[in-house]
Amino acid sequence: MKKIGFLSFGHWSDHPTYLTRSGGDTLLQSIDLAVAAEEIGLDGAYFRVHHFARQLASPFPLLAAIGAKTNTIEIGTGVIDMRYENPLYMVEDAGAADLIAGGRLQLGISRGSPEQVIEGWRYFGYAPEAGETDADMGRRHAMEFLDKLKGNGFAEPNPYPMFPNPPGLLRLEPYSEGLRERIWWGAASNATAIWAAENGMNLQSSTLKFDESGKPFHIQQAEQIRLYKEAWKKSGHEREARVSVSRSIFALVNDQDRYYFGQQGKGDDSFGYIEADKRAVFGRSYAAEPDQLIKELAMDEAIQEADTLLLTIPNTLGVDYNIHVLSAILEHVAPALGWK
Repeated sequence: MKKIGFLSFGHWSDHPTYLTRSGGDTLLQSIDLAVAAEEIGLDGAYFRVHHFARQLASPFPLLAAIGAKTNTIEIGTGVIDMRYENPLYMVEDAGAADLIAGGRLQLGISRGSPEQVIEGWRYFGYAPEAGETDADMGRRHAMEFLDKLKGNGFAEPNPYPMFPNPPGLLRLEPYSEGLRERIWWGAASNATAIWAAENGMNLQSSTLKFDESGKPFHIQQAEQIRLYKEAWKKSGHEREARVSVSRSIFALVNDQDRYYFGQQGKGDDSFGYIEADKRAVFGRSYAAEPDQLIKELAMDEAIQEADTLLLTIPNTLGVDYNIHVLSAILEHVAPALGWK
């Protein structure tokens, strides 16, 4: 395990037990959490993107703010739903945020998952073309985004521009060199993991995937990662691929931890439907005393296959407690996983 980061869904609600009562609370605490996570030595700060929900949505203002207040931590998403995105405008936003962060963005994108409203992307002005599904549209948006991130000129310049143009076709600005190689695809199936490898994207695999064999979650996920790595090698990419997996992991080191999470680690994988025709397998949570946690995680095949582990966090419990949760993992568990 080379890197460990956190993944926040950015929940908020006017609930008496929440320390994130508003969108402003969540955004500002997300910045503070990333700064504090860098101070304790964590490698990454990642954020989920959900529309029409009391959770984090438009990621680039947040990523830019974190980039301006940190120096070394990777800053990313897991994932941006490309059905909702204007690929060209996203290239500009991503380029600007990456330049502010000094080249530390690690953007996870995907075709999207079931959302809060029916066909929410239509409200954003997007619709599948003839013969497309919404998933096809998301992948089409992703491919255009990847293409324009290369920085090649494509737009015919005005012969009478307001400002002088460089020669040739124009590209989108600001251009951030290297960002194209730091795009990740959130894959729920083996086929889309292979597709991601063929198109030169890193792989993000979450706490669920489509059930393709009936095997335990971590075994199915490990098989997905191996297929991805094989496809990456066959595609002949020069750089090394990266793979992240997400997990809910809590080291129980005090009574507060046991009160919050003492029962969460006793469950098993579960199976269900996130779409009407697609059965999914959901990975278990881990919560135990550090010694027991290390033993359990050592048997998680997917963690062993990945180079990056993203720890899902209970952001509603506030910055201080989440730093405690992350610090406990780094101190008591991460070294046994091979981290640093």
